[in-house]
Order: sequence, then structure tokens, then C-alpha cells
Amino acid sequence: MEKDVKQYAVDVTLDPETAYPSLILSADGKQVKYISTRSDLPSNPKRFDTSISVLGKQGFSSGRFYYEVQVKGKTGWYLGVTRESSNRKGSIDENPENGYWTIRQINWKTFRALDDSSVPLKPLNELERVGVFVDYEAGLVSFYNADHWDLLYSFKHAHFNGTIYPVFNPNNHNGGPNSSPLIIHTPVACQYHHNK
Repeated sequence: MEKDVKQYAVDVTLDPETAYPSLILSADGKQVKYISTRSDLPSNPKRFDTSISVLGKQGFSSGRFYYEVQVKGKTGWYLGVTRESSNRKGSIDENPENGYWTIRQINWKTFRALDDSSVPLKPLNELERVGVFVDYEAGLVSFYNADHWDLLYSFKHAHFNGTIYPVFNPNNHNGGPNSSPLIIHTPVACQYHHNK
């Protein structure tokens, strides 16, 4: 099935109140990167204290939405969506059981979906932008290579149970090679391909 998803594109910005203390957000809330020093930020229930993560400000509890994230130049990251009620403190397993639906890159060319078990992914083309599409009522979270429209992975039959938020983790800079930021893009017009 092929759909024009321009109507599902949403403007996502980062929520500084949720950001791990070693993350720097751009003034427009569209970019996030890791720095070695830890900012002296007030602790609050929303803030990640161990996971190098930040949420989007915009939450969703119905309908469909789509956004894109530039991962070009990075060697490690994860992104996807999570429940508002998900744990943000201490060690976190970012899988559906814990209210996270994410994919990640590890060590340059290793990609995985964090489903009930870790699923190896093999992108058909170089991955520079990831498209994230959610159909709330269908319980569907799909990830695409946004430059080539290759489907990377789909979580099906997800149980969101309330509001969900985009989640972003740029990972540490690994001594320099992973210092590029994650950059959120709002697509103007795009196509999404999904075969039922």
C-alpha cells in the first residue's frame, strides 16, 4: 500500500525538561548532541538521569504522525517513541515491554530493533535520515530510510496505553567519531510505503 503522508507530518521539538544532563539542545529545539561535561540541571520526574535521552515536547494519543531524524555522520544512536508513563530513571531496557519502541545503531554499521528480543537490521542503502511513522489506533510504529523509502522495521500490535512521545538518544561521542547531532526534520512532502 502506498500513501501520501504529507498530511501526517508533524513538527517535533525537543523538551529540555526531559534531557539527560550531558545533552545540549539547539535554540530551536531541533538538534541534540552529547558533551563530556554534565550540566547542573534541576532533577525532576521527567528527566532521564542515566539514559542519554530526551523526549519531544509533542505528545500523541490518537491518529497518525510522521517525522524524520538526520543521523548522518553518527556511529551510534537510538530513536523511536515511548509512553509518557515509561521509566526514565536508572538502567532502562528500551523495549516494548517497558513502553519503548525504538531502533538503534551500534558501532558504525550495526543496526538493531529493540523488540521483545534484539532484531538485527540490514539497511539496503546508506542510512542518513530515518523516518518514523506511527498509526496509534493500529498499534503500528514503522521506521524507514527516508531517502530511499526502504522499510527498516515495523512494530505491530503495540499497546500504547495513553500518550506517547518521540524519544531521541544521540549516544556519547565515542571520543569524537559520534559527535554529530541528531537533527529533527519536518518533511514537507513525502511518501510512505507499507505492505499489509
